Amino acid sequence: MLSPPELPVCIYAEQPTLIPPSTSTPNETLYLSNLDDQKFLRFSIKYLYLFKKSVGVDILKKSLSRILVDYYPLAGRLRKSQQDHEDDDHKLEVECNGEGAVFVEAFMDIYADEFLRFSDKPNRSWRKLLYRVEAQSFFDIPPLVIQVTNLRCGGMILCTAINHCLCDGIGTSQFLRAWAHITTNNNADLPIIPFHSRHVLKPQEINSEITFTNPGFTKNTLLDNINIINRYYRSQLLIPSSLTFTSSHILHLKRQCTPMLKCTTFEIVASHTWRAWVKSLDLSPSLHVKLLFSVNIRKRLNPEMPQGYYGNGFVLACAETTVKELVSANLHSGVKLVQRAKSSVTDEYVRSVENLLEDKTVKTDLSASLVISQWSKLGLEDLDFGQGKPLHMGPITGDIYCLFLPVIGDFDAVRVLVSMPENVVDKFEYYMNAFSDWEVNGEADGDICVERKDFT
Repeated sequence: MLSPPELPVCIYAEQPTLIPPSTSTPNETLYLSNLDDQKFLRFSIKYLYLFKKSVGVDILKKSLSRILVDYYPLAGRLRKSQQDHEDDDHKLEVECNGEGAVFVEAFMDIYADEFLRFSDKPNRSWRKLLYRVEAQSFFDIPPLVIQVTNLRCGGMILCTAINHCLCDGIGTSQFLRAWAHITTNNNADLPIIPFHSRHVLKPQEINSEITFTNPGFTKNTLLDNINIINRYYRSQLLIPSSLTFTSSHILHLKRQCTPMLKCTTFEIVASHTWRAWVKSLDLSPSLHVKLLFSVNIRKRLNPEMPQGYYGNGFVLACAETTVKELVSANLHSGVKLVQRAKSSVTDEYVRSVENLLEDKTVKTDLSASLVISQWSKLGLEDLDFGQGKPLHMGPITGDIYCLFLPVIGDFDAVRVLVSMPENVVDKFEYYMNAFSDWEVNGEADGDICVERKDFT
């Protein structure tokens, strides 16, 4: 088994520069919705792209400056709302001042093929590939930070950090694809015009009564025995686990539900992953566990959200059951829980969440929950700045959140990436491979692509 190499030192060609919009942009304050302003979104989404051939840095800077005219809030700065709050949970807003995105050029003495060999899981040395902005707090970090690292072979690694309070996964994909489009078609129009206003998600009746309790949120700060999962995670070294489900694997999973139940790839893989996660942690049978997963609400509202909306246009759906009910039942039952949670996301549900989040003591319940974020169907892997599509696309760092990632060259496949405590990662991967009625070409379990390299 090959050990991952420590990446060489990143050599910076020059000091970080600020790339402002190429022409004047509105000087205004951008309101952020309650969905944007959630505390669990106060971080940057960090993407890593590996390209076989590099693109000139001056070309990338010029096109970035041009696209920031259209996406001018990303050239602004996050700040606490000017409205007074009596507590510390300040609402956020964006000062659209055209200050610019942080852009860094670097060189690393490594070949693209070397990096690709170990690209299935992030490791700590990858953090060298994204410039760390020295800041007092999250508020002081610019919404957009970019590092372009040229490689020995003539390839490049492009890393981006985009503030999650401004964009969700669909929004970041929309921005990055627009940037690539302008890079290769300098005078072309954008395929999608960004829609900036977040007032379409502003609570209509701020003081209205919440019509139902949402299981995905809590007001408790101490959750007693349920908090055991978080304590368990904090006490262990976390190891990224990466498993690729091909279309063949997914078909065999689905056959465990048909003809009684039709389901999507996401529903079947999410249910299977949730069960494997719960089984591997060896939890009390009576413990209530949750699966939280993002649901795009752009077409679920009445009226539908405007095209080009790139803010946080999702809510977390919540499937909930006991450990005993989840692990003892068949996969069919887990899929039904996921489908029921997804179907509950209606216009009324979303409006109720907006109102619920007016109470700043309400937080997403992460205590006994697996959180899945879907990156695999956003078109993130199709980025082309003029020298071809990426050899690899994924996160820079591992996390306890579970990511469903695209597989380069296979649109129907899904790569599941999640960090697990060191002493249970093997058990988790065993359960992920444990397909009932699994048979491919006469061979039994274990056909999923799993490589246990200790990326820590």
